[in-house]
Amino acid sequence: MHRQSHNSMPPSEWVIRYAKYIQNHGVVLDLACGAGRHTRYMLGLSHPVVAIDIDISKLSDISNIRNLYILEYNLEESAWPLGDKEFAGIIVTNYLHRPLIPSILGSLADKGILIYETFAVGNETLGKPKNPDYLLKHEELLDFCRGQLRVIAYENLTIKKPKPAVVQRICAINN
Repeated sequence: MHRQSHNSMPPSEWVIRYAKYIQNHGVVLDLACGAGRHTRYMLGLSHPVVAIDIDISKLSDISNIRNLYILEYNLEESAWPLGDKEFAGIIVTNYLHRPLIPSILGSLADKGILIYETFAVGNETLGKPKNPDYLLKHEELLDFCRGQLRVIAYENLTIKKPKPAVVQRICAINN
């Protein structure tokens, strides 16, 4: 069976659907960017991008692109690396480290868009991750945003592609 490499994985359909809400040419943060599928997508939409991950080796083919700032950083063992920098959009997929949530929400500019999609309870029956530390509890993404952001869209469902998984996903605006 042929496995698709992370470099060739398409952007999340959720990210594609809601990226249009990020202001034109606004700076986007791709948090825990992995191989950069969303970094590449947002650069293609003419957004400057800050891409952060503990391992940036899969970004070497785009490291010299104008309007791309790559930061190799362990988000789970260090303080928030971006200070008071604000972003027009923040994208987080397939990643959850709850202590970062206040910093993520605090880094959204006025009218900034949060696009977040990650695994939820129930995923442990389908595959990895199985550890509850990496699985959102019922409506947890809504709880993170409640009172701080206006929710544009939210889903808690089982998806079939790119692989079967239970996910929560949200698009919310800071206004």
